[in-house]
Amino acid sequence: MVDLRIGNGFDVHRFAPGRDLVLGGIKIDYPEGLAGHSDADVLVHSLIDALLGACGMGDIGKMFPDSDPRYKNISSIILLEEVARKLAQSKITIVNTDSTIVCQEPRISPYADSMKNAISNALGGLPVDRISIKGTTTEHLGFTGRGEGVAAFSVVLVNINP
Repeated sequence: MVDLRIGNGFDVHRFAPGRDLVLGGIKIDYPEGLAGHSDADVLVHSLIDALLGACGMGDIGKMFPDSDPRYKNISSIILLEEVARKLAQSKITIVNTDSTIVCQEPRISPYADSMKNAISNALGGLPVDRISIKGTTTEHLGFTGRGEGVAAFSVVLVNINP
């Protein structure tokens, strides 16, 4: 039986000095990181929200509240692995993911393949050809265009197996 569901996710964090920039589970060479309770990986956070939304399981804040000290500075890839385990336990399979990272800098394309590999591993070996990661700018418009932070949008398709 096929029971396909679509989920979407969005996340945004501002730049902060003294932190590593982590996107898609990969440390990016950049002078600032993103502010947040965890590693503030906007790409992975948007993926988590998209997956949880597609499955009717709430959102990242419900599953991993920032009031819980266990999640302070945690790698978001670890959180994505936990979400993948919960989906597998519920017999939910991920068909594909499609994400866009919005920032003026840094350029995303040099890191996209490494991000896909990290996300594939976190999702239990989802083939990388089912994971899309794109980068775009806002042509210097808005907070991302001014270099104040990074945003990410994700869409996922899942199959809810009986």
